[in-house]
Amino acid sequence: MLSIAARSIKSSTIKSTLRPLTSIRTKVTLPELPYEYDGLEPYINTEIMKLHHSKHHQAYVNGYNQAEEKLSGAFQANDLTQQLALQGALKFNGGGHINHTLFWQNLTPKANGGGSLPKGALSSAIAKEFGSFDDFVKQFNAAAAGVQGSGWAWLGYNKASKRVEIATTPNQDPLLHLTPLLGIDVWEHAYYLQYKNVRPDYLKNIWEVVNWTTVAERFAKAS
Repeated sequence: MLSIAARSIKSSTIKSTLRPLTSIRTKVTLPELPYEYDGLEPYINTEIMKLHHSKHHQAYVNGYNQAEEKLSGAFQANDLTQQLALQGALKFNGGGHINHTLFWQNLTPKANGGGSLPKGALSSAIAKEFGSFDDFVKQFNAAAAGVQGSGWAWLGYNKASKRVEIATTPNQDPLLHLTPLLGIDVWEHAYYLQYKNVRPDYLKNIWEVVNWTTVAERFAKAS
């Protein structure tokens, strides 16, 4: 058996080895789009896509990484007040990164199958829950148009009830109570340069470029 002194040295060595690991944080990065900036024309124009991706999403990436770096310093300093003060920035920017990363994957050019919902388990689940695909779109768009200010509209999967549901979240809050399948950004920066303040027109046209293949893949994994 180890002596008390040996056990003390061993314990000290383990702590000194583990301590640096608590401050190692992997920075998030801006994902590349799976299509060109003009790939979603004419439904979402090139200027919007370029600004939305390279400026807005990049700002969330930068903001999250900066907040994470400050949080690491606050942990090392054992500064609980600073740790708590940073939670808002982490949630907003981290949520912005999570939501937009999903959003880009939710879309695809019309020529690549955008807008075409394949028959299968997801199609059946939507029809079972909402009556038909058209009724689903109407209910989804009503919820999305009703988001006050900025936020997101979602199709999510409820693992407890094994049903698909429509939900909304404010600002950049991620969808947490459901597994996100499809997220539509209804911040003005997602449509204003093309659709001005007419959010319903944007919501009508974005269905033409929804990548239902990736949505169906998420549904299969979740269910």
